[in-house]
Amino acid sequence: MIRFAVLFALAALHASPSSAETRVPAGNRHAEQPDIPGGSRSRTQATRSSFDAKYEKIRLLLAENRSLQDKIRKAARLYGIRPIHIAGALVGEHTYNVDAMDRLQSYYVKAAAYLTSGVTFAYRGENVADFVARPEFDRCETSRGDARLWACREAVFEARFRGRTVDGVSYPDNRFGAVFFQPFYAGQTFGLGQINPMTALAVSDIVHRVSGYPDLDMRDAGSVYAAIMDPDKSLAYMAAVIRSSIDKYRSIAGFDISRNPGLTATLYNVGDPITRARRLKAENERRAAGGQPPRVPEENYYGWLVNDKQDELRAIFPAR
Repeated sequence: MIRFAVLFALAALHASPSSAETRVPAGNRHAEQPDIPGGSRSRTQATRSSFDAKYEKIRLLLAENRSLQDKIRKAARLYGIRPIHIAGALVGEHTYNVDAMDRLQSYYVKAAAYLTSGVTFAYRGENVADFVARPEFDRCETSRGDARLWACREAVFEARFRGRTVDGVSYPDNRFGAVFFQPFYAGQTFGLGQINPMTALAVSDIVHRVSGYPDLDMRDAGSVYAAIMDPDKSLAYMAAVIRSSIDKYRSIAGFDISRNPGLTATLYNVGDPITRARRLKAENERRAAGGQPPRVPEENYYGWLVNDKQDELRAIFPAR
């Protein structure tokens, strides 16, 4: 029965209403790497490291840790993606955002600590569950699936709350995920996959169907953090995020990005694939009306590195 349930869930994941799609080939569209943000440079300099050193550290972890390799392959197989997509996201995160920990056990220990931390997702004393219950978010309740639900909520926050004062409360000029979902330190992402809690909530239904993990609840922040800190579960959420990005770009924008790990890594980095796919579709409709060729999805600095290093990564995770 479980086997058939997983097969059914995967069939739903791969379903696409788009009848015409353009496959984006492997490799970079940019001849040179796009500019790396200053924040990434300053974080790396603060640790007296370099991007090359951080890349080599995560590459060695992937190449030498057979247990991690097996976990990545298992997650990729369950979600119908190639292992190099997960490896690419790990390379991007640990090259430009954080240093890879030497031992996976460190993440397990942290996961247990977060589970009992008593943290909540809130801003100035207002829990996020109460916040999204406001009338401004009513239209989101008809959204199909967690990804569209949270994309809608993020769009409402951008339009109605970001950088504004509403009902006497001043909201920062920052993303929804940063305002309500980063109560620990100054970081916004956590664990092996450096996942934002809101991103995990946006694929919770997929992970529940495919991997069988409990649905995440925005009212239970400790469990959300524990899930994204646990390496085993974190890889499932990473795979679901990547699978969702591939599906959204195919069904909304008409592009198959499944053979380009630099593009999936880019979307893993910037987030919100639904809005980005919609913008790309709208832009290409305007270009078509003006007799111009369509714009093909492009990698950012983070995805550029993944494509540039893909031969090394494919040596660790060869296509089968």
